[in-house]
Amino acid sequence: QVQVVASGGGAGQAGAALTLSCVASGTIFKINTMSWCRQAPGKQREFVGGVSNAGGPNTVESLKGRFTISTDSAKNILYLQMKDLQPEDTAIYSCNMYVRSADSAPWATVWGQGTQVTVSP
Repeated sequence: QVQVVASGGGAGQAGAALTLSCVASGTIFKINTMSWCRQAPGKQREFVGGVSNAGGPNTVESLKGRFTISTDSAKNILYLQMKDLQPEDTAIYSCNMYVRSADSAPWATVWGQGTQVTVSP
């Protein structure tokens, strides 16, 4: 079974930097996309950034300049580098991948557990 594990969350003050990691493992034939999303209490989940098989890393326009996506494709790792964190960045950050276990298998989205990021003023 494909597994996705997120880690690196923590607490910090405004202006701090933090890097999150998302590691995919298991029977993986091909990964089409890997993405980071976040969800604050009482709010809907929002897309942060990610990578696709056809393109390079990208970050949602509103977070460009502070949040950066990077990968270690050989190890199926997706990183989210965050700097100048603000209280409004406080949320549960989750990663997911669109993957298939074999060439004949269907594509599926697999989610990892969330990792909490808390930023104080």
